[in-house]
Amino acid sequence: MSDSDIEQLGINVIRGLAMDAVQKANSGHPGTAMALAPLTHVLWTRIMRHDPSEPDWPDRDRFILSCGHASILLYSMLYLTGYGLTLDDLKNFRQLHSKTAGHPEVHHAPGIEVTTGPLGAGFSNGVGMGVAERFLRATYGADLVDHHTFVFCSDGDLMEGISHEAASLAGHLGLGRLVYVYDDNHITIDGPTEISLTDDAGKRFEAYGWDVNNLGEAANDLDTLEGAIRGAMAVEDKPSLLILRSHIGWPSPHKTDTPSAHGEPLGVDEIRATKEILGLPADESFWVPEEVLDFYRQTIPRGQALRQEWEQRLADWTGDRDAWDAALLGRGLTGWAAKLPTWPAGEKLATRQAVKSCVNSTLDVVPGLVSGGADLTGNTGTKLDNAELQSPEHPGGRQIAFGVREHAMGGMMNGMALHGGVLPMGGTFFIFSDYMRGAVRLAALSEAKVIYSWTHDSVGLGEDGPTHQPIEHLASLRAMPQLRVIRPADANETAHAYRIAVDSDGPTALILSRQAIPVLEGTSERYADVAKGGYVLVSGGDEPDVVLIGTGSEVSVCVEAAKLLEADDINTRVVSLPSWELFELQTEDYQAEVLGYDTPVLSVEAATSFGWSKWADDWVSIDHFGASAPGAEVLAEFGFTPDNVANRARQLLDTFGGMDFDDEDDVDADILEEVEDIE
Repeated sequence: MSDSDIEQLGINVIRGLAMDAVQKANSGHPGTAMALAPLTHVLWTRIMRHDPSEPDWPDRDRFILSCGHASILLYSMLYLTGYGLTLDDLKNFRQLHSKTAGHPEVHHAPGIEVTTGPLGAGFSNGVGMGVAERFLRATYGADLVDHHTFVFCSDGDLMEGISHEAASLAGHLGLGRLVYVYDDNHITIDGPTEISLTDDAGKRFEAYGWDVNNLGEAANDLDTLEGAIRGAMAVEDKPSLLILRSHIGWPSPHKTDTPSAHGEPLGVDEIRATKEILGLPADESFWVPEEVLDFYRQTIPRGQALRQEWEQRLADWTGDRDAWDAALLGRGLTGWAAKLPTWPAGEKLATRQAVKSCVNSTLDVVPGLVSGGADLTGNTGTKLDNAELQSPEHPGGRQIAFGVREHAMGGMMNGMALHGGVLPMGGTFFIFSDYMRGAVRLAALSEAKVIYSWTHDSVGLGEDGPTHQPIEHLASLRAMPQLRVIRPADANETAHAYRIAVDSDGPTALILSRQAIPVLEGTSERYADVAKGGYVLVSGGDEPDVVLIGTGSEVSVCVEAAKLLEADDINTRVVSLPSWELFELQTEDYQAEVLGYDTPVLSVEAATSFGWSKWADDWVSIDHFGASAPGAEVLAEFGFTPDNVANRARQLLDTFGGMDFDDEDDVDADILEEVEDIE
């Protein structure tokens, strides 16, 4: 067969796999995969620098399928080009324990760069990868870093607000080496895009500062597609958008350009008819002839040669290899934590200020760290004192001005982290974590190593009032699997929390105060205890009468309340519990040792009480929205004072001590009778 014939057969095989896998699963999205088979073929066989035998090679090109519903397209390429997926994996599409999940999940199968599915997420991830590539190339040189990021996106991606945020920032930053293809197929699940979308995408992206090329009806023209992609790759000073008018489900005789081709199996009869048009065996499923597989597997030796050339350049490189290796791991250099600051007991400062000191003190020993805020850099502890702002003029800049774009910031951070070589830290007010929640969830699902600096963490922020005062946020984020949430009690615990974030895998959320709070006695040397999530800060003796648990700024309130209780001869233990997630990893014996055995426990946290029943018998909390007033006044109004906490502890003791089964006067007669019956 000629090269053109084998290429066309390969493209048709991809279309057949897309139809068959979705039909067998009776679930999925065949139409986009069918329409974009030629584009994907061109990118993966003619253009992309990738090695299926070493999927994580650092200088590979990255591919993101932002329209993750078309996952069977990616899975087909991973199988055909030799990434380790098998034909059986395609046959198990969307089934339990299969490597071919409904939407692509990073780490689930080799060759998947990011987790996509929620539309717009992959779009923002790609911008983050563009930042990472440029930063690393500027820092370590083009001999080690010289690649592109390719993103396929859909009308749904461009409708979602996150794509607008990310596209705007990408254009402002002048990020070259980003090649996006907009699959303009005019179809949504509800019907033609015209029922909800009349944007001129080209003009919009030109206004954002992108290089735009409208390819028109070129979805099946391999040479035109290749030329357009290569032209976009040559644009170094701005991101590129190729607009491609495709026809979803093509060449299905009855379902091309229909919503049903988007989100439903084509059906046995329609698949047979389409395969006849394509010249595939009409009654054979998952047909992949040997010559097609051999053609696609040529990707392996080509990729190996490219990778081996890069490995030789790395071996010859005379730069700082320790810094390079640490950056790739997202870690600090050996012994980096020795540069973290400590504070003496009695000093007062906000934990947001403490984290700024931590970041700036260690910037030179955490080489991959980049930091920024969503227009709140100075307020969130993410301001770097002596770093250039990331820009076309300073591509190695470690300070990022994300602007008022919380969702894009979260998505870009995921892209940077999953690209590798960058440890992103991003900050905003805790209340605005709502705006980036979709990206945070994907960070947790993807185990992306990112650090969130969420500040102004309670009603203690004060005058901005209920719209800016988080209440339910701690509980909701603690409910998110695989997200490490840490609310440190003071500046020293903040340093420990930052160290945990840098030394650990996966995402870490630092929940930090606006207001100044006291540095507590005994916290500076408690890294190992903070790493356990909770520990005894004030012992209260071997057998305390009551335990007060605090987090964040409320720990100091507990310490003062304990002094009031001790004055009344009530032995009071104070527990700092900065991280539920880390504490839950400890043994039951350790947890009991910290919380006491059959000891009444009162939790104190300026947030909703939801979830505290797991650790406490009663709680000082806020189960309503806040109020606009100076922070100290709001905290006092809602009971976060030593006097109120001490009184609530006394009430709890009365509740526990008021029913003595040895004294019949203290027990209702009916209860006694029931106890006697049980005995």
